Amino acid sequence: MPVTLKACYTVKPIETTWCGRVSLSEWDQTGKVTHVPIIYFYRTPSQESNNNSIASTLKDSLSRVLVPFYPLAGRLHWINNGRLELDCNAMGVQFIEAESSSSFEDLGDDFSPSSEYNYLVPTVDYTLPIHGLPLVLIQLTNFKCGGVSIGITLSHAVVDGPRASHFISEWARLARGEPLQTVPFHDRKVLHAGDPPSVSLARCHSHTEFDEPPLLLGKTDNTEERKKKTAMVILKLSKTQVETLKKRANYGGYGNGSYSRYEAIAGHIWRSACKARGHKEDQPTTLTVIVDSRSRMEPPLPKGYFGNATLDTVATSLAGDLVSKPLGYASSRIREAIERVSDEYVRSGIEFLKNQEDLRRFHQDLHAIESEKKEEPFYGNPNLAVVSWLTLPIYGVDFGWGKELYMSPATHDFDGDFVLLPGPDGDGSLLVCLGLQVEHMDAFKKHFYEDIESKS
Repeated sequence: MPVTLKACYTVKPIETTWCGRVSLSEWDQTGKVTHVPIIYFYRTPSQESNNNSIASTLKDSLSRVLVPFYPLAGRLHWINNGRLELDCNAMGVQFIEAESSSSFEDLGDDFSPSSEYNYLVPTVDYTLPIHGLPLVLIQLTNFKCGGVSIGITLSHAVVDGPRASHFISEWARLARGEPLQTVPFHDRKVLHAGDPPSVSLARCHSHTEFDEPPLLLGKTDNTEERKKKTAMVILKLSKTQVETLKKRANYGGYGNGSYSRYEAIAGHIWRSACKARGHKEDQPTTLTVIVDSRSRMEPPLPKGYFGNATLDTVATSLAGDLVSKPLGYASSRIREAIERVSDEYVRSGIEFLKNQEDLRRFHQDLHAIESEKKEEPFYGNPNLAVVSWLTLPIYGVDFGWGKELYMSPATHDFDGDFVLLPGPDGDGSLLVCLGLQVEHMDAFKKHFYEDIESKS
């Protein structure tokens, strides 16, 4: 896809904001510490100065939303032993204007994701020191057909999915002339950010989510798996298919029953992946579940808490058990992992990480930053992770010219990485955005759909 960059701006808060260094919580500093991209496509009103008007509206509202969301205009700094600090210095975010000679029609009727999306989101130059990288980068691309895309990438070290969605929603509200709906809460001390450990490592819960994931049987490392080519696709589940999986998961007497649609679909994905990958019966496999701890804390975190409050919990099984037993078994393993996440468990995890001399081994993508040569954990074959965006307000993001035609994670091709999204039409359907090794993709699709129709 031919895309030409036309201009690049630094957008700063329109008013003076608080400046100073902020300690990040332990949850901010584990998992992904790079940027996560998302993309929206819009039809826009036809008018001569439309492109300039859209860009002006976006930049003006961005400068205004950065006042309450001032940490996003700052920069990260390494302090010691793989730990980060946030410098709220109002240096601003990057805003890029681009144009493409392509039309939406060139992207297909359903905007199927492809490598072409890489041209529509800003590129982050990780050869620069981390303190030179904006936390938010935005690219407005004008298409030949008159439509536009808005590619947004945000630092995962500063915000998680729920808060990224919060920021984008509030930005859109200001762009269409409405007031802020929910003020962000910035005091990370509620998760003891910057405090020394208060209990010893010996008194912490066992936190298997920080262990190295299992390897393929017969392998001593995952070097070969890391090198294999991957692809990203989006698969749709109709409301009827979702209901079929949920009923099947709750039939058979495993666990307490009453499994949610997430537990049912994630279990189905896990089983399908084991089949597609051709796992042996005694192959250990894990499924990482990302749980939002905000409402699980006692008391719950303040409304609008602006930071990472999602954490990983790990479901484990043997591939043979997942494949041979009913779907309810897989769902029960996932339910067990989710139910571990209590206030005590979250606080224990914080203390566990505070007791670590160095946090670098808990970064999933440190290789991308400052030429770091450390080999980060690999969560692909024989493992996977299933993230839920089912309850996030990801649709209806209206900057003043109507809701989006389509939205999607811009790139999501890591092996074993799955995201569940609600269907855009609100009809009870779901979308499964997945990254998988190319050699396993066709088999996965086959099992994913055929097993819904079967009675097993």
